[in-house]
Amino acid sequence: MTREKVENGRDDMEIDDVDPNQGNSVSDGFNANYLKVYYATLFPYSDMFKWLSYGNDGKHPSCDQSYFGRREFSFTLDNDIYLRFQSFKSASELETAVKEKCPFKIDIGPVYSVDPSKRHAYAQTGDNIFTPVERELIFDIDMTDYDDVRYCCSGADVCRDCWPLMTVAIKVIDTALRDDFGFNHILWVFSGRRGVHCWVCDAKARRLTNEQRSAIAEYFHVYKGNENSQKKVSFGGQALHPFLARSYIEVLKNFFEETFLSCQKIFSTEERYEKILDMIPDESITSELRGKWQDIRKSSISKDDTNVVRWGQLKQVLQSGKQKAPGLRRCVEEIVFSYVYPRLDMEVSKHMNHLLKAPFCVHPKTGRVCVPIDPNRCDEFDPTSVPTLSQLLDELNKGGLGVDVKTDLDTTSLGKSIAFFRSSFLQPLLKSCKDELESSYSKKIQQSKDTLSW
Repeated sequence: MTREKVENGRDDMEIDDVDPNQGNSVSDGFNANYLKVYYATLFPYSDMFKWLSYGNDGKHPSCDQSYFGRREFSFTLDNDIYLRFQSFKSASELETAVKEKCPFKIDIGPVYSVDPSKRHAYAQTGDNIFTPVERELIFDIDMTDYDDVRYCCSGADVCRDCWPLMTVAIKVIDTALRDDFGFNHILWVFSGRRGVHCWVCDAKARRLTNEQRSAIAEYFHVYKGNENSQKKVSFGGQALHPFLARSYIEVLKNFFEETFLSCQKIFSTEERYEKILDMIPDESITSELRGKWQDIRKSSISKDDTNVVRWGQLKQVLQSGKQKAPGLRRCVEEIVFSYVYPRLDMEVSKHMNHLLKAPFCVHPKTGRVCVPIDPNRCDEFDPTSVPTLSQLLDELNKGGLGVDVKTDLDTTSLGKSIAFFRSSFLQPLLKSCKDELESSYSKKIQQSKDTLSW
């Protein structure tokens, strides 16, 4: 291997000096020394700064030059050392701090009314002026919340059989955010291990109050029970809410019947199908179905997928028109929602001061980069193929470290992810921010003219 230096103002680091057997190795794909190289060569500091400045990094008269400096960053260092309320005035300050401290995780918090690093000085004045004033509307969806309905994995593990639950969540939530709430600038990010994060970055989203955020979170909330409840979803009324009906027809029903049934085999054992029968509030129907499924002959099932056949039998009984209880037809929808509807961490979305992991961080347990996900092509996303630190380091070595970040990016599998971030998310967002600054400035000029003419 040839010796290549990280030059051009970046850390004076030699790639072949990075020994994977030295330093704090947390996983096969993660190593503290690898992380130093990543922060020195590939992390997109400028793009992160442009994003979180929302157009306030220019010379336009309406720019708020203090905006980025009032944003909270949190660093998690080795041995779980937490550094809260970090703030930076520029992309170069952020870059210097990250390279110096080499955080295992970077979290992003709200924009405060004052510089968060100087909050104690403001607290001594006696005025409670240190408060969050802006924050993206965020959503956190974790695969562990689906452990009661997936049988392929549990805990932190994910595979191609259960990951489509995340794909469904992206489709359902993204469509509603755009069509029902009118948001446009939405960033979906792989958490690096077992879930997805969503950042809604429109100006009107960033300025929502906690009460408004709670209302939006509740809009998506359908789970009313707890982990011990037999029935977690219960729909009343004559018809589903239009959002729920659209989600069911366009996404959930087909996914449940065409993919989920066979992948998770939820009817394959008595223990599994009894969980489903518990959701049906009619003993005569559950007894009838149980009798069919316990029939040891199973002649009608032998040539077909047991799960598909039993689901068809359940639907036929519930939707045959012979129901003895009102609303029994709705049980089919309730079962589908119970298994595959998105499960949000509600508290993360409800409050402005919640932290969320920054895009392009590296997960210390997997070594995988938290890359953006294209919601229009989320079916193609494979969490097991996301680049790891060790993979990126190998690609840098093979490509020969260049003299600038762009050259280095082009030699690695991270390049496409950053290119997507820029073209599909950042550029349209910054154009919108520029238009808003121009509009705000024009209104101020007009108001000034009106005052003078008066």
